[in-house]
Amino acid sequence: MLVLSVVLLLVALPVGIAVWQQGEVRHWSAARWDSARLAPDPAETPEAVVQVYCAASWGLKGALADHCWIAFKGEGEGEAAYTRYDVVRWGVSRGGEAVRMNFRGVPDGNWAGNRPRLLLDRRGAAAAALIPGIERAVAAYPYRHTYRTWPGPNSNSFIAWIAREVPDLRLDLPPRAIGKDYIGRRILARAPSNTGYQLSLGGVFGLIVARVEGLELNLSGVTLGINPLDLSITVPGLGRLRLIGD
Repeated sequence: MLVLSVVLLLVALPVGIAVWQQGEVRHWSAARWDSARLAPDPAETPEAVVQVYCAASWGLKGALADHCWIAFKGEGEGEAAYTRYDVVRWGVSRGGEAVRMNFRGVPDGNWAGNRPRLLLDRRGAAAAALIPGIERAVAAYPYRHTYRTWPGPNSNSFIAWIAREVPDLRLDLPPRAIGKDYIGRRILARAPSNTGYQLSLGGVFGLIVARVEGLELNLSGVTLGINPLDLSITVPGLGRLRLIGD
């Protein structure tokens, strides 16, 4: 009885709250995909920019999972446009690539009506130094023709791959980024933040121990965790919750 109560408290209750918060789900074709006005205007920003975004996934998945992507522009007045990379499912079953460049056309677009959150924002020389490594990581992504919503590889597996290949990103992917724990046939890898390590069995079961992520346990996509350094806990659906406000 005690175990059941703990499961209800840590899993069922937060998942129920997340589903309730999701509200009405519109068809993707009628949803907003336009800019959320979070990226600086490239025509007025000569410095290099690297940004990573996440937004709730489309449909009921959005109650539990996020979709993440990366966008960047080089430095100089001639760099008047962003390059954006996503991994998406559409077209993969017909032989298309999962990796898409400039999908939906804007770096900071709403994702099927869900407003994106900015996870990382680097500017200037630090951003310019990251871009060659990002481009190499995109080119080397090993699952270009594969997409599995769970346990991966999916959009979040792609961004986690880039984060591991470019350690200086120091990217903290949210617990709702289901698929970030998928590391293929490997069992041990660096955590996406590169501040610790993770154990993963096909993305179905995993454990992260890292300074940024804290202690995270992945059980078939259900993520529980605690980070004493950040005074936060992680619960399914709701993600990482600070115990004490900033």
